[in-house]
Amino acid sequence: MGDNTTSVTEFILLGFPLDTRIQTLLFGLFSLFYVLTLLGNGVILGLISLDSRLHTPMYFFLSHLAIVDMAYACSTVPQMLLNLLSPAKPISFAGCITQTFLFLTFAAIECLLLVVMSYDRYVAICHPLRYSVIMSWRVCIMLVVTSWTIGVLLSLVHLVLLLPLPFCIAQKIDHFFCEIMAVLKLACADTHVNEIMVLTGSISMLVGPFSSIIISYMCILCAILRLQSGEGQRKAFSTCSSHLCVVGLFYGTAIIMYVGPRYGNPKEQKKYLLLFHSLFNPMLNPLIYTLKNSEVKNAMKRVLGIKRVL
Repeated sequence: MGDNTTSVTEFILLGFPLDTRIQTLLFGLFSLFYVLTLLGNGVILGLISLDSRLHTPMYFFLSHLAIVDMAYACSTVPQMLLNLLSPAKPISFAGCITQTFLFLTFAAIECLLLVVMSYDRYVAICHPLRYSVIMSWRVCIMLVVTSWTIGVLLSLVHLVLLLPLPFCIAQKIDHFFCEIMAVLKLACADTHVNEIMVLTGSISMLVGPFSSIIISYMCILCAILRLQSGEGQRKAFSTCSSHLCVVGLFYGTAIIMYVGPRYGNPKEQKKYLLLFHSLFNPMLNPLIYTLKNSEVKNAMKRVLGIKRVL
């Protein structure tokens, strides 16, 4: 064992095996997407802060989702951009472990926030008269704090199990960032416990919450169909549609990535799914909420001083 292990100071990220010109093109494209992610989520945060009409539980949760999306992208995209420019693609051991921890943390928090947001919509549509009592500010803050706390604690479990592992001399990570399963493959020790914890965590943070969201929306659908007013049905569907799109994007790619079937080259499939998950999801979320949510669009008009022409 001693001949195959070393005191690791850095890892080499292999990234994507592409031609130099294609990597340069991707650097420009991904840099644009990264800026749009920060700008879009920043706009959402700004609108919610500036417009008092958006100071409601729904937009309080959305503001935290925007923060998590920005942090989620910041935990992986800068290193990926650096990898596209640097042929060696190195990352320090401490930086790699930190990146793994942050990615897992923000992924778990986003899972839980989406569940909280679906519960908020369930209460708003199925129990409208009791909404202000059930979703009090104290409850909202408690739900958000709980989401952040659970996300951090779950990631700490993986970190505690990962740090004691000895690593082999081969320090090349076949990924564009320090994804936990890719890092575990370099360990010169039995990683079955780590792998079981990753699978258990993936199932508990993906399948469980996604199932609760499905149940919430089944109740919401039944409540909407019972509405007599067509206008009321349309407004209720409009309120939920943006959240459903975000849920579909996030959970769809995540479930396929971690617990879905594998065809062809599963390693490459997972790599590209993670690219979509970490780069495109955070960029698309604010666009979805802006384009499909009339309250956000109206808030943007008010902030910009645009008056409706009658």
